[in-house]
Amino acid sequence: MQENNQNRTGMGLLSYIWNEWISTSVTLLLLLLTLVIGTGEMIHGQLLRVGESLYGNEKIGMQYSYLRAEPEKPTCDRHPDIEMLVQKQMKTNSNDEFADIFGTTSESDVRTSVMAGQQQCEEKFQFYDKAMKYMESHSTIRAYRTLETSFFGIFKFGTENRVLILLLMVVVAAITASVKFHHIGLRAPTTTLDYRVYSVAMALGNALLTFSVFSQYRSVINSGVTATAETIGVYWLWMILFSVVTLISIVHFIKPPAPKQSGPGNFGLALLSVPLYAYMAIITGIAFTFFMDYPMGQGIYLGQLVEFSGIFLNLALFIWAGMLLTQTRVMDLFLGILRPWNLAPETLTWLILIAAAIPTAYTGASGIFVVAAGAIIYKEVWNSGSRRQYALAVSAMSGSLGVVIRPCLLVILISMLDSRHVTSDELFDHGIYVFWLTAFIFLGVSLYLAETRFRVNSPKVAVPGMLRACVPVIPYIVITFIVVALYKYGLDTKMDEFTAPVILPIILIAYIMFDKWFSDRFTSDVPATTHDALALEHEQKSEFLREHGSNSAGNKRGFGGSIWFASAETVGHIGALIILMALSASVGGLIERTEVVELLPTHLGNIYISLAFIALLLAIIGMTTDPFGAVILVAATVAPVAYENGIHPIHFWMIVLVAFELGYVTPPVALNHLLTRLSVGDEEVRAADAEAKEKYTSFYYRYERWLLPIIVLFPSLLIVTYAPYLLKMFGWYQ
Repeated sequence: MQENNQNRTGMGLLSYIWNEWISTSVTLLLLLLTLVIGTGEMIHGQLLRVGESLYGNEKIGMQYSYLRAEPEKPTCDRHPDIEMLVQKQMKTNSNDEFADIFGTTSESDVRTSVMAGQQQCEEKFQFYDKAMKYMESHSTIRAYRTLETSFFGIFKFGTENRVLILLLMVVVAAITASVKFHHIGLRAPTTTLDYRVYSVAMALGNALLTFSVFSQYRSVINSGVTATAETIGVYWLWMILFSVVTLISIVHFIKPPAPKQSGPGNFGLALLSVPLYAYMAIITGIAFTFFMDYPMGQGIYLGQLVEFSGIFLNLALFIWAGMLLTQTRVMDLFLGILRPWNLAPETLTWLILIAAAIPTAYTGASGIFVVAAGAIIYKEVWNSGSRRQYALAVSAMSGSLGVVIRPCLLVILISMLDSRHVTSDELFDHGIYVFWLTAFIFLGVSLYLAETRFRVNSPKVAVPGMLRACVPVIPYIVITFIVVALYKYGLDTKMDEFTAPVILPIILIAYIMFDKWFSDRFTSDVPATTHDALALEHEQKSEFLREHGSNSAGNKRGFGGSIWFASAETVGHIGALIILMALSASVGGLIERTEVVELLPTHLGNIYISLAFIALLLAIIGMTTDPFGAVILVAATVAPVAYENGIHPIHFWMIVLVAFELGYVTPPVALNHLLTRLSVGDEEVRAADAEAKEKYTSFYYRYERWLLPIIVLFPSLLIVTYAPYLLKMFGWYQ
């Protein structure tokens, strides 16, 4: 799919300006604003504390909070004529038939009341005089107050308009993904027929979405209920997005891009080129509009995106972090620590997957890490002497292990949706066991199916090389500790599942800054001498390694160029992933309204049958939808059935996460494989398939990139599903 970015889409200069400048600059601005929103509360809290420590005076009872606005001079009379006011009030009371009820007919009571009012007025003047005198003695307080309140204004604006910021980002990103043919499909379009079928499906799907949102908007306007400005803005942004993409698709149909493959094409293959979200839009649009007489259905379920705007803004930050990661040397330098050992591909891969689980967890979900680091992992595993198919399988699985460990965003969403039954801490505490279970199953399967014997360099050779490779990594570890410490001690905020979306991009920007400005002075690339023999055996890898290895292209860019390039890549991925998630919610809504889940038996009679049925159902859901949309659907429909059948909530959600990961590497959709292709490139995937067919007759080795993840994750799912009950049966687990 990446090569599609270079295609001419028939929209000329306007397309170039939009793709290269407008979309990137707008998205970068919105991402930075999202960072401000995320850090705003903690920074503003610190500004208030600093203001209090600088300008607060406990001895005279003056606090900074009193001075955040210019003190207003009281309007009351500081020196009133008490007797005149008493007589005036007495005259008023004589005409008030209720005065005696409240005890205000006595002259002494009236005088007391008037004097109390005069005392209050005097206190106001005293505070005003004290505040003005205090501010005159602290000349910097107004400047500091301007800084603090200005930041608060920006933070408040961002917080109050979080939904519109998200939707504006999605609008820009989805339009860009449409112009670039960047949406996720089972295969990339290559022939003119592919592009035309793609365009027809996109035009139909987006036209149905436009009609649905317009129907919802018209219903709200005609309901007689006054809609808020934000609500109206949401409807207009959705209508602008889908109508513009419809027009773009019509233009693409009339004037398709230059085909990458000559010939008439195949209609069946062309159908595989249609983006998944277009299929979802067509199916749900036709079902809601023509069969259910519910045209606003799609628009209503798109509201899931709005309801969880905070989660999806964090997801956008994670995608940006993943693209920033590609502009650093971190992945390559950390892998350089393993290279001197010259490990067998299976052992090396196991260590890589364990290490990759951490950034997977910190980038929110498996797909984002696959997009960000799939090509680097593919290169490293292939360069160790493995099969291409094996390297592709590992790249697809590189995001699988980390979804059950802290601070994965998917788990946070689960805890929000099912807060009555589970907490994120409980899920993370149990997820670590699932992580190690899956990791060791992968190691066992890989070693059993390995073609090459186990190999490892002598420690006398490997340890000195490993120690040398550790030196360039040290600055990045120091940078990480500095940024985390600044947040912890400067902003009183630790890095956890809630703050990671904000802190991680800051760390990666610091990495890029170091790479571009200081790395040449303090570090140097570690020569990969241990792979010289392998390099000679694999001369055909050189072109791929030049394109994807060690961030060679990124090293030629400056700091600003790297940030810009990462942001430009982020635009397409945000558009492709979040719009797919939005339509997955619509599919979930369709399933919910058809009441198919209501047909499921509430009590299956046997816990083992219940577990098998639910695990199979969850795997099927994972095969066809994205993780975030699937979690929303499962929380509303499948979770209650599981609880009715006696499945513990924590156990259920562990099954969900493993079943989803199995689904994401299993046809017909196999989302992680699609994202691997997005990262590695279509040409490399085709070359891997051709190599497997040429070298191997075994069914497994020919289709290893599909079979290996299934062979690993299927037994993992069985164990996670049944182990707790089997252990209970034998009295080994309470």
